[in-house]
Amino acid sequence: MTLDHRQHHADTLRATLSLVMYPIQAIVGLPASTGNWLAENLSSRQTLLSHNKELRDEQLLLKIKMQKLESLEAENQRLRELLGSSFKVGEKTLIAELVAVDMDPFSQQLLLNKGSLDKVYSGQPILDANGVMGQVLDVGPVSSTAILITDPSHAIPVEVNRNGLRAIALGIGDTNQLDLPHIPNNADIKTGDLLVTSGLGGRFPAGYPVARVTAVTNNPGASFASVAAKPTAKLLSTREILLVWLEKQPEQKESPRTEGPES
Repeated sequence: MTLDHRQHHADTLRATLSLVMYPIQAIVGLPASTGNWLAENLSSRQTLLSHNKELRDEQLLLKIKMQKLESLEAENQRLRELLGSSFKVGEKTLIAELVAVDMDPFSQQLLLNKGSLDKVYSGQPILDANGVMGQVLDVGPVSSTAILITDPSHAIPVEVNRNGLRAIALGIGDTNQLDLPHIPNNADIKTGDLLVTSGLGGRFPAGYPVARVTAVTNNPGASFASVAAKPTAKLLSTREILLVWLEKQPEQKESPRTEGPES
């Protein structure tokens, strides 16, 4: 041993034996190391899968919240426009929401979430931020039914804002069109003219936007021209409307369905 310590004759032998034994040791320890490796990787994979699921769930929740925020943002924009419109109206107003819509061609009506408990009355005008939508038809304690200006049984007195020419705008069951009958061929009315409420009949105060003329067809063989107009109110997309109180409410002697200048 002293000789080996001094001359290191056994170092070569030990190195050779270590080289020979390493594969055997590796093979003997392979099951344990493989088990540890598999356990570690499986655990890591399960953790990643769990984290991925949590992230997917969180992403879905955030998307849902984003959709709700976009909806609220759009609603706030509509309310701001509506309130901006109400500032231009001198009468008392109240915002109501649409509960249901009946768009039957023969009966275009809305169900509102305001009623007699909110002082709503039959014949009361309803508007959106862009113009006249119609008027209240029937009133219950907590809800009311309104009729649109495009309902086939509805008529509203209007005048051309440019020159004061008076007419009657009739609903035909089309939410994009009103008809103006009995307009003489030589009347001063043209495409693009704004029609506003004339105030005749006392149901609508004067000056509310109603429609804009879209077509004027002169009929040489007839006494009257064919005039069509498109409502300025967004009848198909409005969710909130303005109920307007007049300073002097009209007497309820007849149905608001057939209002004309003589009503």
